[in-house]
Amino acid sequence: MKLFYAFLALILIPTFSACTTESNHIACFTPPSPFIFEMVNKNTGENLFTNGTYLANQIVITDLATNTKIPYTFLSENGLNAFSISSIGWKTEKINYVISIQDKTIFALYVDASRVSSNQCNYTEYNQIKITKAAYEQNTTTGIYVIKIP
Repeated sequence: MKLFYAFLALILIPTFSACTTESNHIACFTPPSPFIFEMVNKNTGENLFTNGTYLANQIVITDLATNTKIPYTFLSENGLNAFSISSIGWKTEKINYVISIQDKTIFALYVDASRVSSNQCNYTEYNQIKITKAAYEQNTTTGIYVIKIP
């Protein structure tokens, strides 16, 4: 019987050791934060999608480097009426986008993003974010960029 327990111990100790070793090396992954934009009237603060000035399907986001259209998601839940670009920051990159509605440039977006790995965790650092051709502010609570249209 002692031989059985000794044999069992020889099998189980390496198994539990491997579990302990594995649990000490947990890899983590944090996806990049999406860029969310709300478009408002500069004077009244009224959302321009909510009041019907713009329609969600009129948004065109163009990558200036490749002249390709960039996908976006329109967020209408809870009356938000904003759009999100979630393709930025998955890799180290510099992007230059122009956001247009009804063939009119609304604003330009430049992002310098670095994908970083530290302590077996992957995440995105935004080195520079620049919005031009429109006044804006970023809501510090939600992170949403409020673009102010005259």
